[in-house]
Order: sequence, then structure tokens, then C-alpha cells
Amino acid sequence: MKSHLILCSSVLIMALLASPLWAAEKRLTIIHTNDLHSQLLGHSPNIDYTPLITGDDTTVGGWARIATVIEAEKKSRDNPTLVLDAGDFLMGSLFHMVSREEAIELKLMKEMGYEVTTLGNHEFDLRPNGLARILTSAVADDRAPEIVLSNAIFNDEDEDDDTLEELFKKRIVKPYTILEKNGIKIGIFGLMGADAAEKAPFASPVEFGDIYELSRSMVSLLKEKEHVDLIILLSHSGLGGDLDSSEDMTLARQVPGIDVIISGHSHTKLVQPVEVNDTIVVQASANGTHVGVLDLKIGDSGVQLDAYKLVEITDEIPGHAGISRLIDQYVRFIDENVLKAVGLRFYQVIAQTDFDLTMGLEESNLGNLVTDSIRWYLNGIEYDKDDPLSKVRVAVGSNGAIRSPILKGKTGRITVSDLFNSVPLGVGWDDSMAYPLVSFYIYPFEIKKALEVLTTIAGLKGEDYFLQISGLKFKYNPYRMLFDRVTDIWIEEDPGTYAPLDYSGSSTTLIKVAANIYNTAFLKIVGDYTFGILNIIPKDRSGRAINDLAEARVDADKTRAGIQEVKEWKGLIEYVMTFEDSNGDGLPEIPERYRYKQGRIMKEASLNPISLLVRADYITWFALVVIVLMAGLLALVTYFIFRLFRPRVRT
Repeated sequence: MKSHLILCSSVLIMALLASPLWAAEKRLTIIHTNDLHSQLLGHSPNIDYTPLITGDDTTVGGWARIATVIEAEKKSRDNPTLVLDAGDFLMGSLFHMVSREEAIELKLMKEMGYEVTTLGNHEFDLRPNGLARILTSAVADDRAPEIVLSNAIFNDEDEDDDTLEELFKKRIVKPYTILEKNGIKIGIFGLMGADAAEKAPFASPVEFGDIYELSRSMVSLLKEKEHVDLIILLSHSGLGGDLDSSEDMTLARQVPGIDVIISGHSHTKLVQPVEVNDTIVVQASANGTHVGVLDLKIGDSGVQLDAYKLVEITDEIPGHAGISRLIDQYVRFIDENVLKAVGLRFYQVIAQTDFDLTMGLEESNLGNLVTDSIRWYLNGIEYDKDDPLSKVRVAVGSNGAIRSPILKGKTGRITVSDLFNSVPLGVGWDDSMAYPLVSFYIYPFEIKKALEVLTTIAGLKGEDYFLQISGLKFKYNPYRMLFDRVTDIWIEEDPGTYAPLDYSGSSTTLIKVAANIYNTAFLKIVGDYTFGILNIIPKDRSGRAINDLAEARVDADKTRAGIQEVKEWKGLIEYVMTFEDSNGDGLPEIPERYRYKQGRIMKEASLNPISLLVRADYITWFALVVIVLMAGLLALVTYFIFRLFRPRVRT
């Protein structure tokens, strides 16, 4: 009897130990980045970056340093690791200029240990066919991480996305992938959010499905069909604006079952994860300046946060020698295959500065430099002194398209790569890399509308919509009605001399404006977003509407067939090279006028009734009439209520 009890007890104990209730808790480490933007080198400036030496510079980022962090975090743990990226690995430096042929970014990521990434809006900057070329180059010899994207929608009636669609059908880009780590079955899928999709105008005809609907279906599929233990979303949606109402936080609240969201797009430096219900949300800044390290415990109670750290990528981290050598090889490749044709070199010093040029939600010295260079460059090509209407009067840039500051660093020397990094994006209609410049005509009242984008839309939709300007000065009152905050505009007549601009509806003077094609493409988006209130129509010099913006491209050489596109980055370099060399060392200096703001954008906040109504347009007057009517109605209702319920005095 005693031996029988012992046997039964042993069997019971073994059964309990084998059951899920007693299953051993497992651990997993996720190393993650987002929005690397081809920033392979430490910045800024690139010339200061010495990845194999520590303690000698103040640059941040650099993929060789990131590789060191990935390797060190893996070695420091006994549990399995997973290296992930949340998209926008492309677009931001000279390296992306050869991405279609060499797929530098994806190949390096694979070499560094990345296992899965997704596609962000900037992966579509080179249009669907350009992205298809990048992916084909990367997977030709199996030298890319897995790529997941669940909500791309292809157009059956338009051939422009057929090549990319074919790669999706071949599962070179998958809706999801399944990985197994130490017995943990992991499902990973990717999404492009609504804000990111809006900022991918050149993805057309590709569209992107609703992230909430797609997430629910992916969670259901991964749980019920694939029976995964852990669901990870690589989300290029973001934590921008108000964190609590951002796309990824809303997604975490509305779609149960996602264990971890690796967020991208908004460049948010999230020092600690945010836990929403049972979902852990992380994001690691941008441009390779930080790497997130997320430690998880996975057991019977589900997925739990164990530890987290956000590693800043600084000069204290030695770069990985092998990755650094590969990057050096690519620098030489770019010198030979991109820059040699225009007489430049990657590390060629163009100018010097003793102050930083930066961006912000205000008039910025870098914004002034970039927009001045556009106006100067195009007037050197298009302006005929005998034809005043041919002169570019106004140039516009946006914070979203001016990507990197120009910092003085250790030496104050500015290289070709630093200047390129400031305005690096895009591809032309002729399939050449980098956005071309366009010029067109608009009416003065449309100039006011463009400035209202800065005063209103930037506050509603994010700092990418904040504009930098050249050739204008203006005042605005942030307390005025939306879309009617600009009160005064002056246009430059001669260098440094401004005259008031009549922007009334009766003024039909055509004014020539210049911008890059990306910013110009947003005119329609802004018009649609504001229900036509801020609708701006580009025109030719006769006042005819330009329906195809390709017609507005500036032609660098009219003696040759076709249009020889003019690139913004080349204009910036040539403009800077014209500056004075005051100390005779052979290098031009950034002029003192760019050290400070120049009063181009003047914010004058006032609740004074005159300031609120001066030069008001129909928007303000309509709102005022509505307010007066509502106040009158409220007063009338109050009066009748008072009459109805007031005590009656008996006589």
C-alpha cells in the first residue's frame, strides 16, 4: 500500500511538472531601432566621426557603433535575442543615392544582425518601381533581413506598381513572418499608419489599408492559425503629437492581443516603454542616435516587461571594425559612381562656420539658408533681366524636407556630405536621384494661403508642415481664427528691401515661386485637408493651371532634348561656395547674417480686438457672425427661461 502511494505521488508530481501550469518561464530580448534614414555615419558633422576611436568627438549615431551595441547585448545574455527595425531605414544621406543598385542599407542591416524590418513612408520616396529595384538588389544574394508589411494595397488598373506587387506575391515582402526562439513561437507583422501614408505621395498608385482593421485580422490569424506565443507589430505609424491619442497608442487600446509594438515614424525618444492594457509600446528616437533593448518574460501569465534601456549611440561606444570597413568601401563607391561626375567628393570641405545651423518650429537659420539657395540657384538659370516676370520672387521649404542640421563640430568645416544631408530626399521624374526643383506662378492671395499652412496646419498636423521662406516677411497672430492668422506680408524688391504685398482677392499679379517637387505635391493634400479653404493652384506665366507638376520642373539646359532636372542639393552646395573667404584660407565662410533669425516670420500674439479683426477675411467674419448669432440665441433662451420660471407676485 505504501509503495502504491509513493508511485501515485510520483506520477502526479511528474504530470504537474509537465503541465503548462508548471512550465518554466522563458525570456526574450528585443533589440530595436526605427527611422535609421541611411545615416550610416556618426553626425554631425560626418568629418568628425572616428568610429574606431573613442573619446575624441561629439558625433552621435553611426551604424558601426550600433553593430557594437547589438553584438554586446547578445553576448551579455543567455536568453535568445531578436533584432528588429520599424521602417524608414532609407533616405537621409549620400548612401541612399545608390540604394537602387546596391541596397546598402538592407545589406548592412543583415550584416549587423537585423532579422526583420518593415517599410516606412520614405522607402516609397523612389516610387514603387524604385523600391522594387532596391528589394531586388538586396535579396539577389540573400543579404537582407526579412521584410513585413500587411496593409499595402495595389492598383489592378495601374501598371506603375506592378513590379513591386510581384515582389509581394513572391513573398520577398510578407504580410507577416514566424520565428522561433528557444521554443518561443513569435509572429511579427508590419503596418504603415495613416500619417505616414499621407507623407508618402510618391507611393501612388499603392495605397495603405486601415491599420485597426488589418491589426485585428493579423492578431486573429497569428493566434488561431499559427498558434504563436508572442505577437510583435513593427508599426510605422508613430507616437507623434499628443502621445495618448497617437496612432500607435490608439492601436494598442483598440486592438487586444498585440504583445509588443515597435513604433516608428514620429522620431519619438521614448525613454521607458508605455504599457497600454497588455501591450508594450516602444520607440527609439531616429537617425541611429539610440537603440532600444527590451527584456521580456514569457510564461503562463502572458508576456511581461522585465527590463528596458535606451542606449544612446555616442563616441563612448567603439565602432564595429568590420561594419566600419564596409561603410568606408561604400564611401569610395559613392565618390566614384555619384560625385565624380559633378566634380565633388564625399568628404570634400566646401565651407566653414563658427556657428550651428539648425531647425525648429520657428524661422530657422538653416531654413533661411536652404530657401535662399533655391531662389539664388533658379534665378541663375531662369531669370532674364529683360523679363521681370521670369524672376523667382519667393522660395519655400518645409521642416519635413530639411532633414539634418549643419553643426560646426570640432573644426567648423562643412563637407559635401553634410550639406547633402540637409536636403537629401527623393527622386526625379527622369528617374535620377533627389527631388528636382520646380517653379510656377501663384496669386498674392495664394501666398497668404501658403503662409497659413505654417500658422495653422503645422499646429494641427505636425512640425513637418512648418514652412521656411525666402523673399518674404510676414506677421501673424496665433489667437486669430484658423486659416486667417496672417496680418501683414512684405515681399523683397531689392536685396534687403521689402515692400508691402497686396494680397487682397482683387490683386491678380502673378508671382513666381520655387520649391522642391515634394513640397509642391503637398499643395493638393493641404487643399483637400482644409476643404478647399487653403487650395493653391500652380500656374504657368499666362495664368493657366498646371495639372501635372512635371511640367513645372526647371530645365538646366534648354539646348538639350528633354528636361535636365535641377537638384536642390546641388544648388545648396553651389550657393555656399559663392560665400566670401574673409580670412584667405581658401574656404568660404557662412555669412554672419545666417547666425540669427532675420525677421522673416514674426509671431505677434495679441487678444486686442483690432489685432484680431484687422484685414480679416471671410473666415473670420463668418465665424464672428456665428458667434454673435449664438450669443444672441443664448441670451434669448435665457430670457425666456427666466420669464417662464420667475416667481409670480400675487396682488
